[in-house]
Amino acid sequence: MKIGLSCETTVDLTNKIIKDNEIYTVPFTITLGEEVLKDDEFVANKIFNYVEKTKELPKTSAVNQEQYKKHFTDMLEKYDCIIHISLSSSMSSAYENAVAVSKQLGNQKIRVIDSMSLSTGIALLVLYARKLINEGLGLNEIEEKIKLRIPFVQASFVINKLEYLYKGGRCNSLQYFSANLLKIKPEIIVENGKMKSAKKFFGNYSTVIKSYFLDITKKFNNPDLENVFITYTTALKDDVIYLKNQLKNLGFKNIYETVAGGTISSHCGPDCLGVLYINDGKTK
Repeated sequence: MKIGLSCETTVDLTNKIIKDNEIYTVPFTITLGEEVLKDDEFVANKIFNYVEKTKELPKTSAVNQEQYKKHFTDMLEKYDCIIHISLSSSMSSAYENAVAVSKQLGNQKIRVIDSMSLSTGIALLVLYARKLINEGLGLNEIEEKIKLRIPFVQASFVINKLEYLYKGGRCNSLQYFSANLLKIKPEIIVENGKMKSAKKFFGNYSTVIKSYFLDITKKFNNPDLENVFITYTTALKDDVIYLKNQLKNLGFKNIYETVAGGTISSHCGPDCLGVLYINDGKTK
C-alpha cells in the first residue's frame, strides 16, 4: 500500500524539508488589501511592511473544501491512501473542511488527523508520520501512533511585542498597555489545541530568549531527541546560533531552523520565536 503524506502550509517547513520527505502541502491564503498571496515562508516581510503602512492586519483564510478536493484527488492518482495532518481544529476551519472532503472521497482512503497544534508543532507529527510510512506500517497503525503523540507536542513561542495580538483581538487594551509599559515579553503556548498566555519574561529580547529556552527545557525535560525546530518570524542570527548550540549540547539529532509562514506572521508579528519538540522521551 502506497501512503501519501499531506498537511497545510501552516506546517512552516522549508521547501527542502518538504521535498526530502515527500510531503504534499495545500496553502492557506493571505489577503493584503487587494493582493492575495499563498501562505509560505517568503511572505512575512511583505506582511510586516503592509501592517506598518496601513496599521491593519492582513486577513488569513483557511483551505476551503474545493481546494482540499483537488489536493486529495490529485494525490490519490499517485497514492492508495493519504495521511493528512491538519492545523488545530480550535484555531481554524481547515480541519473540518478536510474531514468533509475526506468523507466525500471515501474516508477509508483519507485519514485526517487534528494535530491540536500549529506551525512546526504540526511538522513534528508530519516527520514522525514519514518515518512510520517509510517503515512500512499500515494506515490504521500509523494513524493510531500519531494520535498517541499529539498530547506530548511542546509548541510555544515568545513574542517581543503584543501589537499584532492586540490588533487581532487576542489580548485586551489593558494587557497591551501593561506589556508595553513594563516591557513584558509574553510566552504563548499551545494547550489542548488552543493558544494561551503562559509565563511573562522581562528584559531585552535576546536575554528573554535565553530565559525562555531554559524555562521550557526545564519544564519539558523528557524530549524525544530525534527532531527539534527553531521557528521564528524574524530573529537575530546570534540568538539562533545560541539556541542551536544549546540544543546540540542537549543531544538533539536533527535541529531544524525554519521561518514562519504568513499565517503565524499575520497573528504574531515580527520577533516571534519558538523552540518546538515532542516531550515523550524515546517513544517510537
